[in-house]
Amino acid sequence: MAGTIKINTGNTRMIAHQGLHALERGNTNQAFIAAGNREKYYGIETDVQRTGDGKYVIIHDETTGNISRTNLRVAGSTLEELRAITLLDNEGKPGRADLRLPTLQEYFKICKFYEKKSILEIKVPMQKESLAEIVNIAKEMGQLDDTVFISFHRRVLIDLRELLPDHPMQYLTTAWNEDVREYVLKYNLGVDIAWTVLSETAFREMKALGLEVNSWNVDDPALGEKLASWGIDYLTTGILE
Repeated sequence: MAGTIKINTGNTRMIAHQGLHALERGNTNQAFIAAGNREKYYGIETDVQRTGDGKYVIIHDETTGNISRTNLRVAGSTLEELRAITLLDNEGKPGRADLRLPTLQEYFKICKFYEKKSILEIKVPMQKESLAEIVNIAKEMGQLDDTVFISFHRRVLIDLRELLPDHPMQYLTTAWNEDVREYVLKYNLGVDIAWTVLSETAFREMKALGLEVNSWNVDDPALGEKLASWGIDYLTTGILE
């Protein structure tokens, strides 16, 4: 298992992408615990999807083929079927019986135990009723106040804003332009932007508008320190600490 890379983060808060995906298979309880055990991380980011039987599972892709020798479609499988498969480790090897897809409840439980913020990406479009169920799960687990919702899907964030008028949320984006600016200001959202399209000029404009700014996925130490020197609010990373 590799170690993290220490950098000068200043006042920037660090978010562990899919847990610490450089150390453990991303989006597993093991990756979440690896992040939880390190004081430096402010939050743990992950992806949630709805199963075929209306449960919520932690997974990035819509199928399991990239992380397991078994290829199931999340939306067409039960939670029990998805939980039965074992995942490949970071080297693409099978054999670790502990590597399973977490439930949403397990993710929240780990974040709460280690006192980390839950940075929860709604990975695919969902009905408002499903979003309300996710909100209720967070509330039941005692983690809602420490959860930040993020998504690429505008309708998802609009529906969440109706459910949670004052709750922290961030719009995932690969662009900064007038359209994005108008959207985030209208719905009181932070910006979670790919580092590849984040210039210092754009960052200064976002901050002048009073926006919180997160950037993903920043794994290069020099880049991380540069963004931190700007005063960026958050960095999402799988290896920097």
